Amino acid sequence: MAYKLATVQTAQGPRAGALIGDQIYDVAALTGQAKYVSVQDVLNDWDAAHKALDAASRSPKGQGTPVAQAKVLAPLPLPPVIYCAGANYQDHAEEMWKAAGRPPEPDPHDLGLKPWFFIKSPHAVVGTGVDVQISSYSKKMDWEIELAVVIGRKARNLSIENALSCVAGYTCGNDLSARDLGPRPNVPDTSPFKADWIRHKSFEGSCPLGPWITPAEYIKDPANLPMKLWVNDTLKQDSNSGKMIFTAAEQIAHLSSGITLHPGDVIMTGTPAGVGAGKGTFLKSGDVVKIEIDQIGTISNKMI
Repeated sequence: MAYKLATVQTAQGPRAGALIGDQIYDVAALTGQAKYVSVQDVLNDWDAAHKALDAASRSPKGQGTPVAQAKVLAPLPLPPVIYCAGANYQDHAEEMWKAAGRPPEPDPHDLGLKPWFFIKSPHAVVGTGVDVQISSYSKKMDWEIELAVVIGRKARNLSIENALSCVAGYTCGNDLSARDLGPRPNVPDTSPFKADWIRHKSFEGSCPLGPWITPAEYIKDPANLPMKLWVNDTLKQDSNSGKMIFTAAEQIAHLSSGITLHPGDVIMTGTPAGVGAGKGTFLKSGDVVKIEIDQIGTISNKMI
């Protein structure tokens, strides 16, 4: 039986857990490796840890906790780095151009362009079930479902063909965006210093992740994962990871050409059409955002 990698709050503090069926087991106890205290510990020794967990999951021994009774945190409460791909679904790019009154642009591949990224603070991460305070911060808070890639092997200068070899697994992400705080006030629109990416994208609670990590070995095709987002049970985004402009492999290859990727790094791979900015509707206090990605799981966060 396959497992999923989680972080669980216990009496001893946050611990790495393996979800097997409907039970969560302590990873260190399950594998006999006391050093696997956190998910980051597991990722730092990914090849050996995954082999041990895969074997143990077929006939788990020891005491498990029903997942319904466990307090599941973000799988990586403090990732080393969070890279976020911008404008990586054509339909989302088109809805944003339309909202800005601009004509559509060609496929970036046709222009010889590469993926581009911004960075979220690791401290922006929250898990499923955590309330996100928005009412005192932004009047135009938006949602963005994203497939998040979790790195499990140190990587540099990968080709597109072998880029996925460094991936430990995948989780669900929400790139919450304060649309009204992106443009800096009293700065001309033509200024190269107009954008404020920190206030726009990297505020506290802006990166819900979870509920766990599905190992890459168990996902046959990461470029064919149905993904849906609801606001208060109203479906807002309904797409598939296969609609990315730059695939996860292309993104990893490009990032690794300029920087070494490390275990625990997270890559948010972009969002499809259906965000609030496309229609001028935004989140308000009391709204519940639910995200679901096939083969991974569901996360939900209330805005307060």
